[in-house]
Amino acid sequence: MIRYVVKRFLMLIPLVLCITFVVYGLMSLAPGDPASIMLPSNAPQEQKDALNHKLGYDRPFLVKYADFVYNLVFKGDFGISYRTQQPIINEFKTRLPISITLAFTSLTLAACIGIPLGVLSAVKQYSLLDTIPSVMAMTLSAVPSFWFGMMLIYFLAYKLGLFPSYGMGGIEHWVLPTLTIAVVYAAEILRYTRSSMLETIRADYVRTARAKGVAERTVIWKHAMKNGLLPVITLLGSSFGAQIGGAIVTENLYNLPGLGTLTLLSINMRDTPTVVATSVIFATLYNIILILVDLMYAFIDPRIKAKYSR
Repeated sequence: MIRYVVKRFLMLIPLVLCITFVVYGLMSLAPGDPASIMLPSNAPQEQKDALNHKLGYDRPFLVKYADFVYNLVFKGDFGISYRTQQPIINEFKTRLPISITLAFTSLTLAACIGIPLGVLSAVKQYSLLDTIPSVMAMTLSAVPSFWFGMMLIYFLAYKLGLFPSYGMGGIEHWVLPTLTIAVVYAAEILRYTRSSMLETIRADYVRTARAKGVAERTVIWKHAMKNGLLPVITLLGSSFGAQIGGAIVTENLYNLPGLGTLTLLSINMRDTPTVVATSVIFATLYNIILILVDLMYAFIDPRIKAKYSR
């Protein structure tokens, strides 16, 4: 097991290097420069050139990339933001907890909704308790998250005035962003849970447990659920990693100062060091979460644990 974890972490090194190289290359090919965006449109070209030189933007691509990798590997330094002229790590300290909190609360709520409904739908197949959740799940899966968020803002914030529609503050500010992500993901979790449970409850060991007279509730929640939730755990893990860096639409819709808004702002401002640094954070956190999911598999499924113990 330890060898497997070490191997997965070592695989992160070439992955991060490839991601940073591609992102740096794409940002270098993008039209415009930081000075043209930061300065007024009527600013003289000499002033723009001086600012680009001060920011180090006019250096060759390979030189900038090599400096970034050297500082990251040997100093643990993400560099200085073109936009703020402050260490990038300072923004991560304030923005990363917001993105993690939003992802965690949203997916926790999604799991609490989707898993029980998915199990119920599988156990009561072809009944109304199966048809209604299934139709709702298919409908919500097809709804864009930004549209659903706008509907929540219109009805719950504008019309009814129940919750604030933007910004940070108390718990009430987290309700609409959390619902925007949770409801859409709950539909996906419901579908995954239903599909996996339908396959599991037809397995031989489940039929054997029923033949021995084990109570139906015990058969479902103790025997079938343990194996039926393995694909759902994978979905939750990958979704959590993706939401940390992928909630750009939701964070911008509700004006939350997370990593998503930082990424979009940095791309618009041609802030290459910040964009590359956020890519490193996203890739690292995503792969760490996938490693944790694999470790959870080993604890849930003894067959996997035995395989890694060899």
